[in-house]
Amino acid sequence: MTVSITVLDGGLSTALEEVGADIGGPLWTARAILESPDLLEEAHRRFVNAGATVITTASYQCGAHEFARLGLSDRDARRALASTVDVARRATAGTDARVAASVGPFGAVLADGSEYTGRYDVSWEVVERYHREKLEVLVDAGADLLAVETIPLAAEARLVAGILEDLGAPPAWFSFGVDPNRLTYGGDDVGVAVTAVAGYAHLVAVGVNCTHPNVIDEIIDLVGANAPGVPLVAYPNLGRSWNADIRQWSGEISDPFAPDRVAHWAGRGVTMIGGCCGVGPADIARLVATVTPPVT
Repeated sequence: MTVSITVLDGGLSTALEEVGADIGGPLWTARAILESPDLLEEAHRRFVNAGATVITTASYQCGAHEFARLGLSDRDARRALASTVDVARRATAGTDARVAASVGPFGAVLADGSEYTGRYDVSWEVVERYHREKLEVLVDAGADLLAVETIPLAAEARLVAGILEDLGAPPAWFSFGVDPNRLTYGGDDVGVAVTAVAGYAHLVAVGVNCTHPNVIDEIIDLVGANAPGVPLVAYPNLGRSWNADIRQWSGEISDPFAPDRVAHWAGRGVTMIGGCCGVGPADIARLVATVTPPVT
């Protein structure tokens, strides 16, 4: 069997730090949209040059409301969010790379690490309003697809899928953060989480991201079993854990793109592979070298 792998990019925060951008504060990578869009474009381009064929936008951490908090008018805040797609488009100009608009969990906007717990301490109506307002902008912005990522709760994934259906069901993948106990970061059974979105009308892939590579090794069969016939996506971090108190990653690094590991994933239906936090352009270049020619 020959499997062709679509190579995603890596951690945008990692690439931004490499080019000298400041990503401190609650906007995180989206801060560059306002302060250093040229550096953001360069960070994206470094992943393109490394061989990534899907580039994700700087929209993970916030919606238009978060830009508005900085004093932008509602119209300008929506433009700022939409421009995350425009910057990625400029970085991919002249290539075959596609742009995926990043949609993080509601916890990401809180900037307190709650995307790794699923405990938001707000009403569900607040969560729904946040996602709907953000998705309306990103769907209209013209990305090739959406990356709904690091979702900790099956219910939140189902909510996002429902909103996207209302907006015309654009192409999207859904990926969950998963802990060593085979539960999502919010404590849901992985199979339940995957099943929550497996019926989405235009599902590009379903899988796992921002997770230790070893955990992906162990659960990828479970993911596939609950989404039969659906392509799988895997983009791990470097194996470390996020400490929200000191806002740093800690722990030992694990190689996410060891050839045997990549072959293992590909043999189990993973067709999209990339990296998350800590994975830079050089790591993606290594992945490209591993999957070219395609894994067999």
